[in-house]
Amino acid sequence: MRVRKLLDSFNYAFEGIIYALKTQRNMKIHFIVTVFVLVASLFFNFSKVEIILLLLTITLVLIAEMINTSIESTIDLITDQYNIFAKIAKNVAAGAVLIAALNAVVVAYLIFFHRLNPYTHMVLTRVRQSPIHITFIAFLVVIFITIGLKAYFGKGTAMQGGMPSGHAAISFALATSITFISENMFIGTLSLLMALLVCQSRIETRIHNVYEILVGAVIGIIVTVIFFQFFS
Repeated sequence: MRVRKLLDSFNYAFEGIIYALKTQRNMKIHFIVTVFVLVASLFFNFSKVEIILLLLTITLVLIAEMINTSIESTIDLITDQYNIFAKIAKNVAAGAVLIAALNAVVVAYLIFFHRLNPYTHMVLTRVRQSPIHITFIAFLVVIFITIGLKAYFGKGTAMQGGMPSGHAAISFALATSITFISENMFIGTLSLLMALLVCQSRIETRIHNVYEILVGAVIGIIVTVIFFQFFS
């Protein structure tokens, strides 16, 4: 029962993310920029501190936007009449998002500018070749693509049902990464078999159909293969 409640809490949280992504224009922009920044990070030899700053900045912007959405929805639920205090609450929440976004611009400027400087343009040809880094970024991109497609199709929830299967996408992304990193067909085959078992469990419990599983698996494999082919 406790495990079920825990899974439900995660499911509700992902539903909130999908709702914000599906209904809020700015949230869509933030997601697109997030994917772009994560991919761009592969071209620069960032330090661990810089990567942490990027992730914290991205997280701050997304959290601020979701809190703003929550405040707006709550106010709209309470009253549909003009109220000066409702206006103030919405404006302050929007101001918080603006501050977070401006902070993100400053952080991006400080981290990226000197690398884009004409005197250091050769940095653009360098690629982050760490398999762990590539796997991490590919994993995040797969998650963002999966959530975006679930929001687009509007079927199921983030962790249960819907198009495509997030479990299939993530399991096959990890299996593909393990295959590339290990460079061992036996280990790679075992990883793919584990991914297939995950997919089988989703079909047997009727959470997903074969088509949703197939699309999720293809997304996980293709995204990961592209990252390892171009960035390793």
